[in-house]
Amino acid sequence: MAKIVKGQGFRGVVNYVLDQSKSTEILDSQGVRLKNAGSIIDSFVFQSEMNVRIKMPVGHISLDFSAQDLGKLNNKLVVKISQEYMNLMGISNTQYILCRHFDKEHPHAHLVFNRVDNNGKTISDRNDRYRSERICKELTEKHGLYFTRGKEKVKAYRLREPDKTKYEIYESLKAILPACHSWDQIIAGLKQQGIGVTFKFKGKTSEIQGVVFDKNGYSFNGSKVDRQFSFSKITFQLKQNISEQVYQKTHIHYHIPDHLVAGNILKSLFYQMGKYSADNENRTKQNAVPKLKRKRGIRR
Repeated sequence: MAKIVKGQGFRGVVNYVLDQSKSTEILDSQGVRLKNAGSIIDSFVFQSEMNVRIKMPVGHISLDFSAQDLGKLNNKLVVKISQEYMNLMGISNTQYILCRHFDKEHPHAHLVFNRVDNNGKTISDRNDRYRSERICKELTEKHGLYFTRGKEKVKAYRLREPDKTKYEIYESLKAILPACHSWDQIIAGLKQQGIGVTFKFKGKTSEIQGVVFDKNGYSFNGSKVDRQFSFSKITFQLKQNISEQVYQKTHIHYHIPDHLVAGNILKSLFYQMGKYSADNENRTKQNAVPKLKRKRGIRR
């Protein structure tokens, strides 16, 4: 996965990614002087001044891999994947440094790049988070890396806002949805946990096309909390819950004693269901086609 951040000044982010308390290694770079942190910062700042219209020239992307891939992710492969990521994201013809940190159990690297390219043009950030999510999945599959399913392994205590609140909403929805049969029940259950629910309508009609959850001053579209929590998917799950409830009420589960022999199991089950009687058995015998007896004679 990739976490994208944009900023105004290079000094803070460069000092962070070069922090030696994180056992930092510079794996790759382009267009900057690597003498020290100061020379790297000056290189970035000098080029950013080619386009003063960009208020946030700093691009910072944390590329995080699963701890499951620690054994296979050597520095050479991290560089290769990072370069492919940059190319697919349109981060090209510009300055950058790629630094790997070794302060956590999972492999991760930090990419710092100049959003003002070598010609003074802007590196576009249009829909960058959507594009990044798709590209990360593609590269994960391409290189045979471990794909963590869902959010079960998220370390909630390390999350910062707004991700911390988003994860709290995710956990609440995951807990209450299986027992709900209507949106009213969802709204009531989330309200008890300090989560508000509002709907988005199509134009000026009454047709609902989306849902928004809010807590602690933060708001998230349902699909942003998790894909399974879009309005359409939650509505579908509610219908599934109702169908399951109806099924359980209309289907009686009968217990068949273990001591019944195989030949009597079906008959015993019919008795319990009220679908078998001695009359039915007699009627079946009367309607049965009699077997013809073979006539014995003298063979000639």
